[in-house]
Amino acid sequence: MKAQIGIKPGDSVQVADSLNRLLADEHVLYIKTRNAHWNVEGHDFYMQHKFFEEQYGQLEEMIDQVAERIRSIGHFSEATMQDFLKLTHLNEQSREKNDSLSFIKNLLEDHQSIIIHIRENIDRFAEEWHDIGSSDFITGLMEAHEKMAWMLRAHLS
Repeated sequence: MKAQIGIKPGDSVQVADSLNRLLADEHVLYIKTRNAHWNVEGHDFYMQHKFFEEQYGQLEEMIDQVAERIRSIGHFSEATMQDFLKLTHLNEQSREKNDSLSFIKNLLEDHQSIIIHIRENIDRFAEEWHDIGSSDFITGLMEAHEKMAWMLRAHLS
């Protein structure tokens, strides 16, 4: 049964497509954060291992929320790594160093990229596609990424 929630079908397709791109970004960032958790080395290993675990836990919740938002507006969520890699605007991480600062810098760049991408789409969701609910939803995601980016930046001071 189709969702009858006051969003025109064409608009909900656009929102779902945009949210699926965001879902892909969240998944790639999640995997990169897991990589940092598993592979970080150095004198600060234990502290950073725990820090990255906390961050990937937050991302896991965000992934679920994005997928469920897509379903709530009547569309299917992408769910394969192949599709995520096609849709994401992030790059997979090359394996250069396993020190915490290298991981932190790379993850921070990705969070900031997602923040900018979301910020550029908040008004579009509300004004162009007439979905204030999804606009509000991605605003909350942006705020969560801003806080996570702040936590990463604090390690670089």
